[in-house]
Amino acid sequence: MQKSIVIIPTYNEIENIELIIRAVFSQSEAIHILVVDDNSPDLTALKVKELQNEFSKRLFLETRKEKSGLGTAYIHGFKWCLGREYDYIFEMDADFSHNPEDLIKLYNACHVEGADLAIGSRYITGVNVVNWPMSRVLMSYLASKYVRLITGMKIYDTTAGFVCYKRKVLETINLNTIKFIGYAFQIEMKFKSHLKNFKIVEVPVIFTDRTKGESKLSSGIISEAIFGVISMKIKSLFKK
Repeated sequence: MQKSIVIIPTYNEIENIELIIRAVFSQSEAIHILVVDDNSPDLTALKVKELQNEFSKRLFLETRKEKSGLGTAYIHGFKWCLGREYDYIFEMDADFSHNPEDLIKLYNACHVEGADLAIGSRYITGVNVVNWPMSRVLMSYLASKYVRLITGMKIYDTTAGFVCYKRKVLETINLNTIKFIGYAFQIEMKFKSHLKNFKIVEVPVIFTDRTKGESKLSSGIISEAIFGVISMKIKSLFKK
């Protein structure tokens, strides 16, 4: 996994951060991590700084002043990575909902099989979700169906947050035009990649809900995704 970096956005992930960092590093001696922390009150960033003494050349930290949303954290991370010589840039949650052992699957989909964007998909082979209540599984599954219908993308897991980008994808997309900050950010990035005709593949993974810490999902994030998708599609038609 040469020239690969995993971006992990954090807010109050003190219970998970050391474990996830060690788990990711155990997958490959070449892989790097960038933690983008939104000034977590539980001192997540301080724990990362401590771990930097052990992983000085592989672990990096960007601390922002306040909680500003998932999308802006990733955009911050993307720009940081593009300023360095990384060819494969990953998105990954801190809470072990994404299995670090699946990083190599996403990497191979891009590096070996020629994809430009590889998605760790919960729905490409059915519904592969563990420990979610049925109501949330249905909400997530139907949301992806809804996004497929509105956007025309042939992607089963449109809201997935476990992703590998080839560098050229992030260099081609104007990151300053990305508007959404919640889970709709994941949809927007896939849609922009789709409009640029990048090769997008889905790799089946099993998603396991967090066992430590608190979920960041809120009604505002959900409404952004529902109404934002229609707005995004309409704007793309006018641009054509």
